[in-house]
Amino acid sequence: MKLDDVKKLHQKKYRSQFGYYLVEGEHLVLELHKAAQTQPVLTNTTLYITEDYQQWAQQLHSTFTLVTVSQKQMGQLSDTKTPQGIIARVPLPDLKHNTVTGQQDERCIYLHEVQDPGNLGTILRTLAWFGNFRLLLSANSVDPFNSKVVRASMGAIFHVPIELDMTLDALSARFDKFAYLDMQGNDIRHPQFTDYQCYLFGNEARGVPSEALAACNAEAFTIAGSGKIESLNLASAVNICVYQLSV
Repeated sequence: MKLDDVKKLHQKKYRSQFGYYLVEGEHLVLELHKAAQTQPVLTNTTLYITEDYQQWAQQLHSTFTLVTVSQKQMGQLSDTKTPQGIIARVPLPDLKHNTVTGQQDERCIYLHEVQDPGNLGTILRTLAWFGNFRLLLSANSVDPFNSKVVRASMGAIFHVPIELDMTLDALSARFDKFAYLDMQGNDIRHPQFTDYQCYLFGNEARGVPSEALAACNAEAFTIAGSGKIESLNLASAVNICVYQLSV
């Protein structure tokens, strides 16, 4: 793949066209290397490195293809102000619905039109930490393979199964009942909160459309607080719920 095409992978349309996304920096590449031990598709990664990283990359003993580039070329490939000198071109996973069979007790977290890359990256970290969660994203959500999301995920992007462009209608056909958050709902500490396969979370500003909730079998729950502020950050709300589901 030409370097000019690799640079284009910072744009979603080219990630979709070429089937790759970019991962930058030592920590993320190390996490990628670990994930590749159990996910064969990741072994088709290409590492672009400067001379300073040649020995480091060779010591990984990975099957990644190594391509040495100049400092100038690395600066052109990177979208950070001070590139570390190592960027991976990683194959996109197969994101078609139902192509990956999860564990029997796997739970799904559905995000409706989430917009903030930091929120999505943080949520991915939490899902990977506790394990056995699948992330479902609606259309008009931020691309999980956006470089800001990838960095915020700190490597969790390699460990959480993701499905894109999931509609609420498709969810209703796939699951019998749902849980979502509402100030008037039951406390999430109630045992019933763990009885669902899919948990709905809305856009940071608008939430899940009320008409959609009315059309599906959705039960409201709430995170009890002091009442001193109106709401929680989306990532914080998801993280608290995922913790509650995991204890």
